[in-house]
Amino acid sequence: MKKTLMLLLAVMLMATTVVGCGSDAIYKSGTYEGVGEGYSGKIVVEVEVSDTEIKEVKILEFNDSDFALEPAKQLIEAVIGSNNTEVDVISGATETSNGVLEAIEDALLDARISDAPAKTNNNQEEEELEDLTTDVVVIGAGGAGLTAAIEAKANGADVIVVEKMPLIGGNTKLATGGLNAAESSVQSELDITDSVELFMEDIMTGGGEINDQDLVDILASESAETVDWLIELGVDLSDIGRMGGASADRTHRPTGGDPVGDHLVEILYENATNMGIEVLLNSEVIEVTGDDNGVSGVIAKTAGGEFSIDAKAVVIASGGFGADNEVVASYDESLEGYGTTNHPGATGDALGFTKNLNVDFVDMNEIQTHPTVMPSNNFMITEAVRGNGAILVNREGERFVSELGSRAEVSNAQLEQTGSTSFLVFDQGIRESLGAIDGYYNNGFLVKGETISDLASELDIEASALESTIETYNGYVASENDEDYSRQDMPRSLETGPYYAVEVGPAVHHTMGGVRITTESEVLNTDGKVIPGLYAAGEVTGAIHGNNRLGGNALTDITVFGRIAGVNAAKSSN
Repeated sequence: MKKTLMLLLAVMLMATTVVGCGSDAIYKSGTYEGVGEGYSGKIVVEVEVSDTEIKEVKILEFNDSDFALEPAKQLIEAVIGSNNTEVDVISGATETSNGVLEAIEDALLDARISDAPAKTNNNQEEEELEDLTTDVVVIGAGGAGLTAAIEAKANGADVIVVEKMPLIGGNTKLATGGLNAAESSVQSELDITDSVELFMEDIMTGGGEINDQDLVDILASESAETVDWLIELGVDLSDIGRMGGASADRTHRPTGGDPVGDHLVEILYENATNMGIEVLLNSEVIEVTGDDNGVSGVIAKTAGGEFSIDAKAVVIASGGFGADNEVVASYDESLEGYGTTNHPGATGDALGFTKNLNVDFVDMNEIQTHPTVMPSNNFMITEAVRGNGAILVNREGERFVSELGSRAEVSNAQLEQTGSTSFLVFDQGIRESLGAIDGYYNNGFLVKGETISDLASELDIEASALESTIETYNGYVASENDEDYSRQDMPRSLETGPYYAVEVGPAVHHTMGGVRITTESEVLNTDGKVIPGLYAAGEVTGAIHGNNRLGGNALTDITVFGRIAGVNAAKSSN
């Protein structure tokens, strides 16, 4: 049965296909310039259009920070992919996003034929859809999905990845901290002592001892090999730091502590496309088809209608539900109204598209808040800033928690402070130790003071209180003993001006609950039986992290279990 489908490969900055879109022209073909207002000033773009399509968008002038440039590029990918400016802004870069969209729309005003429709049509509305057949379908083009797709393809399967958003990456693209692994080759090169057993203990302790022990065992024991696999693909994991709840330095990240997520997605996608893996964007799975005997594929929808993909195996890698506060609050009403660090597509779709298979879900009420999120824009400040030595102080200028406690511990402690937020404070030495901080500074997120007293004045904190707190903390660093909160890792004192701070508070960050799986990434039904041919990996799964995920374990989770899911899906399809 013929329908329509545009095989949208992950759009970069240019449309990759030329589409026949009917006789009614929307634009005067050509190149047009538009202007918008970003976070730090004017944004100028050049937009190339055909009669019916947005073909290319170039940024000519950009006064926002380099840190904001990547979200701007993501937004442009989304506009071109959907052939429409009605796309979601990028979380954490709202003003930049609005400025880019304003500039594109300004250009399109000049390009648009006067009697044409006010809005462009999505490319897919005009494309001829057809049902497809493959060996393995992967739902989701984030880190878990791309990892699974690569391994499935490497093990002999034909693979199609289906992504509902107009761009790839999911939450993985937003990750800034790193990837935890124990007994890795990188740790060995840097003379770092760690063990799989210690890693497992940290995961279980951090998760309140309710984690599935068998899944934790796999996560920890396969982590080092996964690091080697990623390095072989081209991922830079040469630097190592520490995040909350860790007993050793095991958070692997790019050189200089630069953000890891976008780099990881770029390398995974590059490998996937080089292997010939198809990635369909703007295609939302609405049902995994099958019965008691196993899965048979998926049904997906685009703006132009529905289509099916027949497959012998399906990997669910559609992420969590942290971006849908209604769903979040249905499991934990105390989180109603909370902001989120999640990308807009993290809406728990697996809850719907697996209903017919009676998939079992576990730990759905275990929802994590991240303690260092800017309340003004829901932008997450990576835990690595604390790992490199920053402290948290309240409005009285005092520390109130061990900064490297679990995310739950730090978040709960913050909520007890005046205003339910706090200030993350650090010095020039810490800024120079972590590349991500330059992005925060250039984006205007940080308050700066040449001295501690100057910083206190900027924060409206009593100077003597903040000075005393930092002096006391520096003494603890020297003695290697935090007498107040027993912080275990204090890598450097705060003594080199200028000094910096950013206001932070809790926001919904990770949903620990999800699909129940085996150690082979097989999905279980409500009777505890394996559903043949159905696998899952990443934040869509549950029971791995217990009631609290340690920072750095999400990327370990998506890659370790993504690999397992991909390998087993390929075997199942043979």
